[in-house]
Amino acid sequence: MAEEKLNLLADFPAISTKVWKEKIVTDLKGADFEKKLVWRTPEGFNVQPFYRREDLKGLKTTTSAPGQFPYVRGTKTNNEWAIRQNICAGTNARKANAKALDVLNKGITSLGFRLDKEKLNYRFIKNLLNGIQADAITLNFQVCACAAPELASILVRYYGRMGYNLKNMKGSINVDPIRNMLLKGKLLSREQVSAKIAAVVKAAKSLPGYRVVGVNSVILSNAGAYCAQELAYALAWGAEYMTMLTEAGVPNYKAANAIRFNMGIGGNYFMEIAKFRAARLLWAKIVEAYKAPLFTAALKEAAKMNVSAETSRFNMTVFDAYVNLLRSQTETMSAAIAGVDEILLTPFDVTYEQPTEFAERIARNQQLLLKEEAHFDKVVDPAAGSFYIENLTHAIAEEAWKQFLAIQEQGGMYEMVAAGKVQEAMQENLNKRLADVAKRKEVLLGSNQYPNFTEKAAKKIKETACGCCCATQQGQIPALHIARAAEEFETLRLETEAAKKQPVAFMLTIGNLAMRIARAQFSCNFLACAGYKVIDNNGFKTVAEGIKAARKAKADIIVLCSSDDEYATLAPEAWKTLKDAKELFIVAGAPACSEDLKALGINNFINVRSNVLETLKTFNAQLLNK
Repeated sequence: MAEEKLNLLADFPAISTKVWKEKIVTDLKGADFEKKLVWRTPEGFNVQPFYRREDLKGLKTTTSAPGQFPYVRGTKTNNEWAIRQNICAGTNARKANAKALDVLNKGITSLGFRLDKEKLNYRFIKNLLNGIQADAITLNFQVCACAAPELASILVRYYGRMGYNLKNMKGSINVDPIRNMLLKGKLLSREQVSAKIAAVVKAAKSLPGYRVVGVNSVILSNAGAYCAQELAYALAWGAEYMTMLTEAGVPNYKAANAIRFNMGIGGNYFMEIAKFRAARLLWAKIVEAYKAPLFTAALKEAAKMNVSAETSRFNMTVFDAYVNLLRSQTETMSAAIAGVDEILLTPFDVTYEQPTEFAERIARNQQLLLKEEAHFDKVVDPAAGSFYIENLTHAIAEEAWKQFLAIQEQGGMYEMVAAGKVQEAMQENLNKRLADVAKRKEVLLGSNQYPNFTEKAAKKIKETACGCCCATQQGQIPALHIARAAEEFETLRLETEAAKKQPVAFMLTIGNLAMRIARAQFSCNFLACAGYKVIDNNGFKTVAEGIKAARKAKADIIVLCSSDDEYATLAPEAWKTLKDAKELFIVAGAPACSEDLKALGINNFINVRSNVLETLKTFNAQLLNK
């Protein structure tokens, strides 16, 4: 019998989008397609449950190649990025130098030094960079803006004396007066801001590979900004500096080449990939707007956005801190896939101590694994052509551009910061995100969901910081509120940890097997977020038997776990014994008979609609003050 051959095109015809959607609607069994499957993102646009090739039609993001204007697919023809580690040099150049030499032998290709302006001089820089092959790596410096021109001059002199070709030196001096205004609330005039950035650009003119003006939108990411929001502010920030520099007489291409974007990487994996792709596209278009009268080759080259990406601190936690490794790894993957120039991976323990040598080693190795094991550095823009990511890139670009234009209409980034409008908008956004965390609409593994029941954290928390010479300055405008999403849950749990007695929550499981198991598990998870000791059970035949066992266990909380139908009789029976007792009585769920139970005096219910944080605060107030 002759072998039958398949014709894939004929035997498996393409299925239209209409047919796909009809099948999905059928499977939804009457549920609304838009409400059930279309995701409304916090960024302000809708994401469809599936995308087809036809959804790429008309998208400009698919028409360019890596290294070609407008650089949506990357500014390079490879996917190499620098692995960065920051070192607080402070007042001890030799100690910082020893650490730098050590980490350079362990895979670091970009160093960041934080300097004290009071100690800044030629000898200090010479000792700091002793033995470092400065033209083989990227060197980044953070110092007070007033000392930045002096630093640039010292670097020019040092590199010259060491025999380096100044044109080959790569690095940054992160001068960003708007950042200081946001963080410290110190009001600077527009003329002061312009003078600071123009001065450092002039001082560093012999170092064309140095990006000396920073756009530090990472602080917005660490204050809870969403992807499109951070991007919009970053673009307006960069445009502000472009305008200031060109007005100060700096040629347009030199102004663009002086700017580096230090951006955050949030936890939304695909959205962050799209954010960086959209960022390059939009920044190239902004730089193009400064072309008058011609868009020269030099300006087109300068339109390549230089991005140093830093993993978020907003979603990092003190409790279950090793989960921070998972968060930072996926964030780093997002930035690497998106083709950024440099990545700074925040060590997992930074939330409670000065990062240890172990944590710093892990942070380095996380990036090395992506290069040496996963080969992320081998393929340029691997996300290109993905129907989903291309559409996300387009959607984020549209939303960020809309917000960027709104900022410009209000006078630009400087005017909005000086008026406190950026700070106000970010505070509103932060309040919303913290409210979502409190209600578990936004999940932080190990903090507001699935906590480590037995972990204690108070003893590992240490107050450490690398000081800044401007740290004590106060100003006349609102300062940006930097926060972590888990802070309030951590405060709550630390209160419990400091209490004389750890509250004990006992699950009184009774009745319907499936419902009592599900509600006991939910309640254990809920109450453990406050650090309570939870005791689950297989089930009791009677309420009285369950209460007796709870008291034998010296429980402070008794949680009735059963089905909605059974609560109508079981809850009043339990309440009859417990209403005048010392134990806190809770019903797990939101039964139809809730109002009847409340009429009896039962007021504590926990369910998926509960504000977890506020509920636990209420319980703590009752239990820890006894």
